[in-house]
Amino acid sequence: MTTRYIYLLLSATVTLGAASAQAQVKQPAKTTTTKKPVAKPAAKKLGDAAAKVKQDTTKKGGQNAANQPANNGGSLSEEIVVTTVYKPVLADAVKIRRNPNLEDTQPYKAPLSYTTLDRRLERNSDIRQLEAMKMPAERDSIPANNFVRAGFGSLKTTFGEAFINNGNDPALQVGAYLKHFAQQGSDLPKQNQSKTEVGAFGKVITGDNTLRGRIDYSRRGTYFYGYNTFGVTPVTDPLKQHFNTLSAEGELAKNYQDTSRAFTYALKLNGYIFNNAYAAKENNVVLTGFLNQTINQFYAGLGASLDLSSQKDSAYSFNNSLLRLNPYLKFQGDNYKIDAGLNIVKEFGFSSRFYIFPAAKLELQVVPKYIRLFAEAKGDVNKSSLRNWSEINPFIGQNLSIKNSVDKLDITLGLKGQIIAGLGFKAAVFRNSIQDLPLFVSNFDNTTSYNRFDVMYAEGRTRVTGFNGELDYKASDNLDLFGRVEFKDYNLKNEQQAWNLPKFKLTAGTAIHIGKKVDINGSLMIRSEVKDRILADPSSGIATPTIVTLKSFADLNGGVSYKATKQISVFVQANNILNTNYQTWLYYPNYGFNIFGGAGFTF
Repeated sequence: MTTRYIYLLLSATVTLGAASAQAQVKQPAKTTTTKKPVAKPAAKKLGDAAAKVKQDTTKKGGQNAANQPANNGGSLSEEIVVTTVYKPVLADAVKIRRNPNLEDTQPYKAPLSYTTLDRRLERNSDIRQLEAMKMPAERDSIPANNFVRAGFGSLKTTFGEAFINNGNDPALQVGAYLKHFAQQGSDLPKQNQSKTEVGAFGKVITGDNTLRGRIDYSRRGTYFYGYNTFGVTPVTDPLKQHFNTLSAEGELAKNYQDTSRAFTYALKLNGYIFNNAYAAKENNVVLTGFLNQTINQFYAGLGASLDLSSQKDSAYSFNNSLLRLNPYLKFQGDNYKIDAGLNIVKEFGFSSRFYIFPAAKLELQVVPKYIRLFAEAKGDVNKSSLRNWSEINPFIGQNLSIKNSVDKLDITLGLKGQIIAGLGFKAAVFRNSIQDLPLFVSNFDNTTSYNRFDVMYAEGRTRVTGFNGELDYKASDNLDLFGRVEFKDYNLKNEQQAWNLPKFKLTAGTAIHIGKKVDINGSLMIRSEVKDRILADPSSGIATPTIVTLKSFADLNGGVSYKATKQISVFVQANNILNTNYQTWLYYPNYGFNIFGGAGFTF
């Protein structure tokens, strides 16, 4: 600090001395009086004044003309001009603003305590089987064990069903059911039908075996209300018909075991007692079983069945029984499946014949995970059954002809699998060779002209060629569409037509779930026209045998149910929505549009 002031004082002294010397050397020519300029106020600080000076303060004396040797007599004196004192200017200091972090970020460490485990070290490096984790059951998804439904509607429709079960016990299932449905048409007298079913069932699963059993009773009632409308006055009180069936079934089977070598077996016994409103009766007992040995992908086994039947009516009493043996070998891999076997059939009773048929099937994966090619060749004896005929045609008459038809050789070739996710399909072409094909034909009662149906047989071999296809599209758990179509062409040897057998048939349906409250169902059936034969009967106005055509038809049905609460639901069902006036059997028109509804209760 002192050095700076000393430097400033010396600079001022030198400046003043130089100025006095110059004044003494050069005197002015004359004295003039000049007005002193007004003094400007001094700067507050020397540094501020120095900052405002813009002229160069480093002039050298040699640059001034007075300092040149020619002008100052060769003197080396130099003029120094000092304008102000030097003041260094420093920029403001940059402060680093950093505040201390006052938060305590040190994690809390809980005191740990250790407990030693007294366990033996295992050196088993094999992969152990993982146990499946049990999923907790959702309360709303647990189904109720029992429910009842009842309803009524047009055409004097009455409907009811009930189901009772012991509960969700996988090892023990015991329950019973009851179903009833009845309608009464108005087009013809006694255009009535009814069906009632009742039964009980049970299943027990033990460590190695499973036992199943059931007993059922069904009754179906109707009237012979169909008559020839050509010049005949209908009878107002047609005859009544009903069919009763008492059936039972029991089965013993060995449970499945996931092993490379497994021996399995099953034994099943079932039978029924059947009768109608007249003298027709049928008793049947069938004992079925099989033995199977599995070695990796190779299967060998033997299936057998003993089918004992007796059929009676007012004009005959037959024993119609069959014995079947089915030895087989199977090879199964990831991309193929081969079944090779025989079907050995022996008829005994009123007919004694012996047959050996092929029982072979092949499946081959042509497009992995999507399409499989299958082919099948088989044959069998089809036993005539009064019970089966009554379920197809409830208007059959008495003393029906009994004869077993024979499938000489049935050949099928097709594809099955899925096109896209959720869309499954099956398509096949077939050719069947059938001996003594059974056919329903009209057989009028000459006294009343009411129509009943008889059974006749197309003698010789009948060749049936055709195509059938199935589609099932399950877009999600809430939408399911399914359908089946079938084309058949009959080549009969000794008959004009395949009486009452359609050449085309389409069945389709859907099930839609809207949320958890609404369920919608629908079904459609389309059948082509069929031919029937009416024999000559002058007393009823039929002079010569005639062929009658029953037109094709479409039958559309649908229904909806609404779950009002967890226990109460309501439903409505509509049949023959198109109100088509069609006949499934000659002179027996079906019901027109009808609707019924009701409520259900779950507990």
